[in-house]
Amino acid sequence: MGVAPLQGFLRRHRLIALDTSVFIYQLEGNARYLDFTDPIFFWLQRSGRAVTSSVTMTELLVQHYRDSDEQQVDEFYGLLSTYPNLEWVAPTLQIADVAARIRAIHRLRTPDALQAATAIHARATGLVTNDSAFKRVDGFETLVLEDLL
Repeated sequence: MGVAPLQGFLRRHRLIALDTSVFIYQLEGNARYLDFTDPIFFWLQRSGRAVTSSVTMTELLVQHYRDSDEQQVDEFYGLLSTYPNLEWVAPTLQIADVAARIRAIHRLRTPDALQAATAIHARATGLVTNDSAFKRVDGFETLVLEDLL
């Protein structure tokens, strides 16, 4: 399919949510997905707006803490916590309640349910992920990176 559907997706949405996988692919320079994550982060730097749950930071830092790689932790945290037009949303009781409903109805894992609830809470109209389970959730359009290959 290529990059064209991604570009159309970004044009359709004023605010998107980003799942953890998008950050992982970008930060690791994943050759399979970099052609898709690069335009997302370029869009963010220029004119886009995105949200993600603070759960994303947890998922991104775990391996580096396991490896006792404090330098990588500091680099990721410093880069991502100040990234332009990216809002980090901490789970509130309201988000937790929506996440519980999503988890119950759609059988998403808790971190995924929190991502979906964060998107809904922030009024994001699109979500980028590589997990097709998000397609079951109403409230936003889901773009699965694997579907673009």
